[in-house]
Amino acid sequence: MVAGKRMSKAKGKPPILTLSPEHEQQAIDKLKRLFADRFELDLGSFEVAEVLELFTREIAPHYYNRAIFDVQQHLKERFESIESDLWSLEKN
Repeated sequence: MVAGKRMSKAKGKPPILTLSPEHEQQAIDKLKRLFADRFELDLGSFEVAEVLELFTREIAPHYYNRAIFDVQQHLKERFESIESDLWSLEKN
C-alpha cells in the first residue's frame, strides 16, 4: 500500500501503516496461500486485499503501539544505565 493511498474503499478510518506496492502484493500472495492451504478457501486478490486492509486498520496499530512501548522501555533502561555510568565517572 502506498503512503496516502487506501487499499480499497472500505468503511472507516484509513490504515495507520502503509506498504509499498511490492510488499502489499507479497502480503496478498502469502495470505492467498494461507487461505488456500489451511482453510481450503480460494479467494481472489480483491477479497484478500480487503482482509489485509482490515488487519492493517484494526490489528496492526496494536502491534505498532506495543513496539513503541517496548522501545520506550528499552531506551529508559539504557538511559538509566548511561546515567549510572556517568555518575561513576564523577570526581569527588
